Amino acid sequence: MFRAKPYQGARPESAEFVFVGLDANYDAHIESSPAFPHVLEYHNDGVAFWRRHKVHHPFLLADYRGDGQRYHRNFARTGFELEDACRVSFVELLHIPTVGGSQLMAEDLDSAHLDELNALIRRGVRRNVFLSDKVVRLMRASGRFHWLPKPIAKQVLPQLHKVGETTIYQHLHFSNYGVFQARMTLEAAAIARLRTDSPHLASCTC
Repeated sequence: MFRAKPYQGARPESAEFVFVGLDANYDAHIESSPAFPHVLEYHNDGVAFWRRHKVHHPFLLADYRGDGQRYHRNFARTGFELEDACRVSFVELLHIPTVGGSQLMAEDLDSAHLDELNALIRRGVRRNVFLSDKVVRLMRASGRFHWLPKPIAKQVLPQLHKVGETTIYQHLHFSNYGVFQARMTLEAAAIARLRTDSPHLASCTC
């Protein structure tokens, strides 16, 4: 399912807010989890799942007990609601999901998948793209994103680049906690303002 749709949520091509991560990380025993049918439902249609279950990801449902919950709980603080379901997409640099810890290198990535992501960003349509510092470094190491500058340290949601109407921001990874919490709270508020400032807010009908 993931190979057929190497993203989560809305189709990246139609989304206004694209959050680029390293890899989609699942619990090692996800297939035996009572949440697994919901995971399959989500990957079949992430927009319909959000609207049906009132949460943006199956990791937020009561029957899920594995890794990845912190990421999606922190994302939920950005304020996206049911009406935003078709505006939000999660795209990973790695084209297949993982379990446990991973130390990705450029050699692990699929060139065709990266080229599609590059084309999506470079198209320049009205879109906000969000990259963590590790994502920025791995994108640069891949040699396929020559336009992307080095990460910017210790700023709240700095703008890295702009192509047409596409703006690329750097943000703290949603799995962070502890000493990063204050900055994450500020970034969540900044992303929330981008959401409400968009003139497309009322037009999410897909």
